[in-house]
Amino acid sequence: MDTRERLIESTRELLWERGYVGTSPKAIQQRSGAGQGSMYHHFSGKPDLALAAIDRTAKELRERAEAAFAGPGTTVERVAAYLRRERDVLKGCPVGRLTQDPDVMADPGLRRPVEETFAWLTGRIGELLEEGRAAGEFDARLDPAATATALVAVLQGGYVLARAAGDPGVFATAVEGALGLLTRSALF
Repeated sequence: MDTRERLIESTRELLWERGYVGTSPKAIQQRSGAGQGSMYHHFSGKPDLALAAIDRTAKELRERAEAAFAGPGTTVERVAAYLRRERDVLKGCPVGRLTQDPDVMADPGLRRPVEETFAWLTGRIGELLEEGRAAGEFDARLDPAATATALVAVLQGGYVLARAAGDPGVFATAVEGALGLLTRSALF
């Protein structure tokens, strides 16, 4: 991994662990093994590097989600594959945690990939649910957009509840509860 990649990956890890304020240039340099000159050679400063890290994290989340959504099975099975995929639940969602960081939310540039990722995720789940409804998998009264928003909210809330309890099982319970509600709308 070259220096630029080490800087981005180190920043991604630190943002997830410590948030934006706790991710100092010194901490990034220590974690990455890069010197100050190297950091400023590749990035104009901490905000530029943080944006590269947040963009990468958001892209990875979308890719992992799309892999589950594009897989085989019914709509419920594909949504379930995404919701049940392996996660480091007690660390929380690497994108969702950024919404709790006032410095990220106050900076339009840093906030953009967070907003875009959640809009994409909600929209993509909504598309899947609409496809399932059109194919006769769900009751025609199912509101794909509202249901997608609820599923994303359960997912993010599941992280919060699991972290508060110190128990990843709480996340799994939230996911299974959401899937139970979704399957009640299924017609088969």
